[in-house]
Amino acid sequence: MVQLPEARDLAPRLATGAFLLNSGLTKLRADQATAEAVHGLACVAYPFLDRIPAERFTRLLSLSELVVGGALLAPFVPTRLAGLALTGFSGGLVGLYLRVPGMRQEGSLRPTRDGIPMAKDTWMLGIGLGFLGASGRRRRAAAARHRHSACRRHHHRGRCRC
Repeated sequence: MVQLPEARDLAPRLATGAFLLNSGLTKLRADQATAEAVHGLACVAYPFLDRIPAERFTRLLSLSELVVGGALLAPFVPTRLAGLALTGFSGGLVGLYLRVPGMRQEGSLRPTRDGIPMAKDTWMLGIGLGFLGASGRRRRAAAARHRHSACRRHHHRGRCRC
């Protein structure tokens, strides 16, 4: 049986999924100059990416955004699994923000004017981390309902003491 996302998870899944889907579609059609700029920035933070050609890297990044965005938008993908994908993806982007010079104010996590577009990736990381606890919320709520119903069935009429 497919477990649909909880109502509280719908808005962040839709907003983040749509954002990533749009970003992925935009990068999918990137020209050579855009691909080189995206790749060059990524190589500053992660030098090992220099071994991948700019066009291929940008295409892989685009496909990653499409997959993560699609997972967030697909109601049959469990929130926790979508959160794992989002956390991994956005963690890499936050690493980019932290490693690229000029993105943050000196000695601070606060973004510079140039860093603001990259600093927004922190909200995606926060949403992803929040989604990782999604199934735990459901299990805890079900366990609490079970305890309360058992308590009411037995000796404790009125106020529950569990």
